[in-house]
Amino acid sequence: MTSPVSDDLDQTDDNDRSFVTALARGLDVLRCFRPNETTLTNQDIAARTGLPKPTVTRLTYTLRRLGYLAHSERTGTYRLGAGVLSLGYGVLAGMEIGERAQTELRRLVDEGSNPHVTAALAERHRLSAVYMTVARARHTVSMTMNVGARLPLFTSAIGRAILVGMPESEREHLVLLAKQEMPDLVDEIERGVEDALTAYARDGFTTSFAAWRPEVNGIAVPVISLNGDRIYGLNVGGPSFLVSPECLAEEYGERLKATCRLLSQPSPQKAS
Repeated sequence: MTSPVSDDLDQTDDNDRSFVTALARGLDVLRCFRPNETTLTNQDIAARTGLPKPTVTRLTYTLRRLGYLAHSERTGTYRLGAGVLSLGYGVLAGMEIGERAQTELRRLVDEGSNPHVTAALAERHRLSAVYMTVARARHTVSMTMNVGARLPLFTSAIGRAILVGMPESEREHLVLLAKQEMPDLVDEIERGVEDALTAYARDGFTTSFAAWRPEVNGIAVPVISLNGDRIYGLNVGGPSFLVSPECLAEEYGERLKATCRLLSQPSPQKAS
């Protein structure tokens, strides 16, 4: 259904002639920019990527020429350019599920009884679930996660939903790579997968009750694209002091599963 997970986790063979290292390094430069961060210097980028500064200088020069970075001669800093925005919006525009999901997410938060919930659709990137579409309850106290927010696969409900939606072989391969990348979190990774499979088999949705952050509760389901080649997570959650596990399970559980059926292929079989 999806491409091998090793393709986007930098677990490449040194002898892989199909892998373009220069392209990968250029993308690593663009990924250096963090939320609420406007500018970086070549030295900042070198520190974050681990690349030699001369290499970074060549990469930022090229990205600037292509319009993906903008350079300030006065400060010597770089910011993301319009080229990155055009790529991002082009990708989002091509994801036919996004527009359909927005309508259903809005219905989830507007028609429920709790005015503090947030609903979102996410897709996996490396070891994170990245928000593609978000609908927020119209209340002053709700989660402020936005499009582009990254949640961990193994502790967030939406990440766990993506995990249970994967074929078993792909999930096992991803777990192996995660353990290699985060050896200090092996127990947490294994527990996250076990909790995800158990909850989905029992309830038809995954859960994260203060597992990702103590102040956040959430439930989620896997969504399979209509052409069957992409896996998404669909969640509902909110601040734990306002949105209880019981509220999510009883008020939103069945409605979340119904929304999943509207957006996707038939859900994967629950684990036994």
